[in-house]
Amino acid sequence: MSEQNLFGSELHILNVGTPLFQKEIARQQVPCLHVDWKPAAGGDPVLIDALDRLLEDPEVDEANRIAAEKIKNAHPVLVDIDQAIRVIPGMTPKTILHAGPPIAYKDMCGPMRGAIMGALMYEGLAATAEEADALAASGEITFSPCHEHHAVGPMAGIISPSMPVHVVKNVTDGNCSYATVNEGLGKVLRFGANSPEVLDRLRYIQNEFMPVLKQVIALAGGVDLKNLTAQALNMGDECHNRNKAATALLIRDLLPYFLDDSIDQAAAKKALAFMRGNEHYFLNLSMPACKSMLEAAHGVPKSTVVTVMARNGVEFGIKVSGMPADMWFTGPAQMVEGLMFPGFDESDAAPDLGDSAITETTGIGGFAMAAAPSIVQFVGGSVSDALTYSTQMYDITTSENPSYSLPPLDFRGAATGIDVRKVLASGILPVINTGMAHKEAGVGQVGAGIVHPPVLCFEKAVAACADAYEKG
Repeated sequence: MSEQNLFGSELHILNVGTPLFQKEIARQQVPCLHVDWKPAAGGDPVLIDALDRLLEDPEVDEANRIAAEKIKNAHPVLVDIDQAIRVIPGMTPKTILHAGPPIAYKDMCGPMRGAIMGALMYEGLAATAEEADALAASGEITFSPCHEHHAVGPMAGIISPSMPVHVVKNVTDGNCSYATVNEGLGKVLRFGANSPEVLDRLRYIQNEFMPVLKQVIALAGGVDLKNLTAQALNMGDECHNRNKAATALLIRDLLPYFLDDSIDQAAAKKALAFMRGNEHYFLNLSMPACKSMLEAAHGVPKSTVVTVMARNGVEFGIKVSGMPADMWFTGPAQMVEGLMFPGFDESDAAPDLGDSAITETTGIGGFAMAAAPSIVQFVGGSVSDALTYSTQMYDITTSENPSYSLPPLDFRGAATGIDVRKVLASGILPVINTGMAHKEAGVGQVGAGIVHPPVLCFEKAVAACADAYEKG
């Protein structure tokens, strides 16, 4: 086409990158389509080189296929409940596990410190919060991430030796994961509360609830958590912040065994009332179920699939399948954006906190918001936002899980296998829906919303993987 003909015909303008030019063209009343584009890896030439090396390596693609298959083929089953010191590897009488990557007590956020004080009083190692604080700071207590002991914990994520934990076994691969019993809402340990009512509830869970549920699980022969999760996703849950259907299904499946003649019926009635009064009960089963699935996928040589996303209120950390199991890639914990409870504002919230992002790492939670449109009433946004979030996640994952189908997306399988390469190449960060804890210990939950990991985690992971896999 000649230059004369070009400018004599209707122009169709496409603006790529900065919206400044699009705005100026629009002011002249000329149609212009804007493409929100950013250079891969933020335009950093060193990172782009590392990313290119990983993207061009066919062995990485095959490793990621294997890792994703391991996630999809994993089959978590609730097989027991017992005290942490009896079942969690590496637990000692003076070990406290916490959410997120490693952190020293002096550097912890308020909710985590408050929960640790509560745990030490619950264990009988301190009589008051002041004594507990001094003990925690003394060096006598060993602090370690839940994730380094095959465990997970919501919010502060505290697990102390005497606490009952669900034992979830991935029957495909034989590995087990662990999580405490969900306390419910209000003033609870996971948000840093440590008042007498909080400790009394923990003692009830240990002394009365655990023995009943242990018998019930044995009578039931275990509970198929993969099947329950799949059903719940088809009933309006996303199994992170909405667990109404999953908790109801769990109670339905266990009810006949609670009524068995071998169970003390007064204790069974009280235990059922505790579960029925807590719609979030299934969260503490969803999390170890996801953990067991992702641990099966860790250790695939040259894989760039993410197997952990976790936060301690100070740092956000991820782990990558092909890298050593104790290697974290961290960045600063972000602030959650969403809806605040009445009486609170954004200044009251602590930074992003908890191991519950293990659900998103597996492909549910925020990744499955399309299946739970009513969740937007809790975390903010609109139904169309929920659909967009779920759809976007296919761009940064390596597969889809047909077991976890999303009805509003024509039963498409949930996006599965976060690939650090695709995150950095696309600029799309994983979406997480989550609760917000008050920045001070003991106040509790102050809101809920949406948060993303810091891109720094993925930049560090890509650089490390490119170097390690090339040498390997």
